[in-house]
Amino acid sequence: MGAYNGDVSLAHLHNFSSYHDVRFFKHVHDNVHGNIYLDPLCLKFIDTEQFQRLRELKQLGLTNMVYPGAVHSRFEHSLGVYWLAGESVQMLKNCQGLELDINRFDFQTVKLAGLLHDVGHGPFSHLFEREFVPKVSAGSNWSHETMSVKMIDHIVNEHHIDIEPEMIKKVKEMILASSEHALPKASNEKRFLYDIVANGRNGIDVDKFDYIVRDSRACGLGCNFEFQRLMQTMRVLGDEICYRDNSHLTVHKLFATRADLYRTVYTHPKVKAIELMVIDALLKANAYLEISSHLDDPSDYWKLDDTIIRTIEISPDQELKESRDLILRIRRRNLYQFCNGYTVPKDKLENFKNVTAQDIVCSQKNGGVMLQEEDIAVTNVRIDLTRGRHNPLESIHFFQDYESEEKFCIPDDRISHLLPTSYQDMIVRVYSKKPELVEAVSEAFENFQLKTYGIKAQVHATPEKKKRRL
Repeated sequence: MGAYNGDVSLAHLHNFSSYHDVRFFKHVHDNVHGNIYLDPLCLKFIDTEQFQRLRELKQLGLTNMVYPGAVHSRFEHSLGVYWLAGESVQMLKNCQGLELDINRFDFQTVKLAGLLHDVGHGPFSHLFEREFVPKVSAGSNWSHETMSVKMIDHIVNEHHIDIEPEMIKKVKEMILASSEHALPKASNEKRFLYDIVANGRNGIDVDKFDYIVRDSRACGLGCNFEFQRLMQTMRVLGDEICYRDNSHLTVHKLFATRADLYRTVYTHPKVKAIELMVIDALLKANAYLEISSHLDDPSDYWKLDDTIIRTIEISPDQELKESRDLILRIRRRNLYQFCNGYTVPKDKLENFKNVTAQDIVCSQKNGGVMLQEEDIAVTNVRIDLTRGRHNPLESIHFFQDYESEEKFCIPDDRISHLLPTSYQDMIVRVYSKKPELVEAVSEAFENFQLKTYGIKAQVHATPEKKKRRL
């Protein structure tokens, strides 16, 4: 076995001399990672209209309507993941290079996968994939990962990029590695390389390293998760990236910080209200603008980005009036009103079924305002530590020290009695699309909770002043 120096600093990660002289690379200065050096092959992909489109996709979709600083794009995130992917491979090469047989091909492939992993995202990122596509293409298995794979082929063909077919094949496999579309790999593959960009094995990957720090900073939130510590202690054992056992709390902090971002930023009640309105606007505009017709062909799809809202907003076409009115409501902050919400009781999670507008309508009492399904919006927000209701630490292997060849998992009771005993929350939130219906919707929602759980499960009642708003 080659000597392993567990104390290699991140300064050494910038030593690319094994393969390239970075003095001849172009570089950009990133506000998270400092100087990012762009190798010649990756530049061929970056300098295309398809990749530059990522500048017009906000990393956090519509979150900037609540957190004004969250205007960073998929472009800078992709550069960040490219950089950390390269740093990770360089770290492993510095420490275990001979043992792992890491070569120029591996180095370039992992960096390309990091660069291109999000090139298939649509307008407003996950909102497009999770809310819009299922409603316009029922039963479709469309995902941004599968579109990224198609887009890569399109870029290579369109721009005549000279790249080995085997490298492109592996780049696509690495991008799909954590998704349900993961491709089978040959038994002689360096399986650990697939853990770096999109880790389907345990969820620790450089994609999370970048967006957790980048998103926290953009939203003005503190972030005490230090990905550098994990990168310094990682080591390959049995073709799998493992971590020093004294880093287990840092690993837990990775997942806990991610969950906190979901709770306080990504699924903020006001953010969700705006997202619901934008989805309604896109659905109403779909037939006229034929948005869904772009889903399968990358030569059309790359033309879609966040500016579609501006296109609708300034269009004089009568066919877009309903969509235009919804966007105007967002501009004037006349949002769908959050009525109430609750966290599903822990003992009800296993058999939980998504709550629908129909459930709320069917729970209203006779007399008074008669609600319709189109008056109500419901979101069922799942927040977990990346492994559903399971503890993510159960899927991660650790090692004791750099002389040891043994890898092991760390059970809950050996970590801390202060860590959570549950690893998933399901939060149901109900919105009234019309301010004058808040009281009726809130009452119907309370009836639904009483009927379902025998209690009103929300933290507090809907404020009276909101109920009376006209």
